[in-house]
Amino acid sequence: AQRSQCAPAGDSFVSEFFKRCKLQLHSTFSSLNFLLLLMLIWSRRALQERQKAHMARGLPKQKPIAGVKEVIVVASGKGGVGKSTTAVNLALGLMANDQSKRVGLLDADVYGPSVPKLMNLKGNPELTDNNLMRPLMNFGMPCMSMGFLVEDTAPIVWRGLMVMSAIEKLLRQVDWGLLDYLVVDMPPGTGDVQLSITQNIPIAGAVIVSTPQDIALLDARRGAEMFRKVNVPVLGLVQNMSVFQCPQCNHQTHIFGSDGARELARTLEVELLGDIPLHLNIRETSDKGQPVVVSSPDSPEAEAYRRIASAVVCRLTEESR
Repeated sequence: AQRSQCAPAGDSFVSEFFKRCKLQLHSTFSSLNFLLLLMLIWSRRALQERQKAHMARGLPKQKPIAGVKEVIVVASGKGGVGKSTTAVNLALGLMANDQSKRVGLLDADVYGPSVPKLMNLKGNPELTDNNLMRPLMNFGMPCMSMGFLVEDTAPIVWRGLMVMSAIEKLLRQVDWGLLDYLVVDMPPGTGDVQLSITQNIPIAGAVIVSTPQDIALLDARRGAEMFRKVNVPVLGLVQNMSVFQCPQCNHQTHIFGSDGARELARTLEVELLGDIPLHLNIRETSDKGQPVVVSSPDSPEAEAYRRIASAVVCRLTEESR
């Protein structure tokens, strides 16, 4: 009987204890929430200050490549449109049009370098006394490519930082001598490499290569818009594989459509620099490492590349005014 009389008092004590614990926990959580809110506000302000400081610095300062007057990049929104072949023949066309001009060719397509094959070049570059790489020469033009630094069949499986380091070496650790033009064969697409190159060196202008096919034109438009966003002048578009001409009967067929790049150039308000036909001669000379501009200089195909080179020089003159 005595225990039952004490039970209510014990219950009251336990109830009061839990009530005080609840109040204490509520107070503690309220303090924690307040501290968390202060931390979030402080973190947000710190992040805003860092962003302001970063924006104040702006984009990385561009540094010209030693000895190079003007850099022309040849780009495409996607692979397989003949960008590298166009870059090689454009560079040779610039030399053919004015033999007093010194032109170099840089293959910036780290994952799939094509210049060694197209220019019939093999071997490793020698080093100067200043530990700069000497470009390999053919057809009177200095060339540099990642393909000279790795085995022909070796896959380049690199992450972004390694690719950026390779690009930095190709840009800064090559002894180009004195050049009027450096033509850069860019990798396809709009990724880290393109952004790194456009932010690190002054570029006189970009040439966009596309086929008349709708899917290629979509990617070409993205490429053109990317260069505009980083303040690189778009010199114009090259419509590659514009028409197939039968070598037997000379009948022409628009395999990939007709005038797609011309219409895109009109939409983007840029110049169509020229048309390159889908011709067996271009493919055969490229596979042999004998670009059509030098191996078949009197052919209509070589003349098409030289006209494009002339149009590029005219556009560079306009942009420099």
